[in-house]
Amino acid sequence: MNATIVVYGSSTGTCEAIAEKIAQKLGCEAINVQDLTADVVKNNQNLILGTSTWGAGELQDDWYDGLKVLQGADLTGKTIALFGCGDCESYSDTFVGGIGELYNGIKSSGAHFVGAVDTDGYTFDDSEAVVDGKFIGLPLDDVNEDDKTDTRIDAWIAEISPNL
Repeated sequence: MNATIVVYGSSTGTCEAIAEKIAQKLGCEAINVQDLTADVVKNNQNLILGTSTWGAGELQDDWYDGLKVLQGADLTGKTIALFGCGDCESYSDTFVGGIGELYNGIKSSGAHFVGAVDTDGYTFDDSEAVVDGKFIGLPLDDVNEDDKTDTRIDAWIAEISPNL
């Protein structure tokens, strides 16, 4: 596996805990997006990026600066997988929209995106994170569907691992 890092933005700790779980399963480091630098991007071929969703489907606050770091870096040929936390009950019309915001900010970067997830089995009304009928990353609702989190993470890691 090429150099891989998990980068997360978390306000309540949920996305951080999930990022650490993913990093442990992949055998790599997880860092807060506040610690993301051009050198971190340069030194890692694979970027696993996670964000919680706030307000009307918005990125976690720390990601706005992190997105600028990514946009200023050369992502050509890098592999990127996205994951995010959301609330499918209270915010079913913007479920995991933060993933969509992150994707939209770097989709034309030359990076190769992996880890799209079928929408089957998810309850939501709308999401900016759905592209061509699939979530563009791993959506998790660790509040309302915490009983599905570990299974969803394991299935997603099995799918993305061959690409890392």
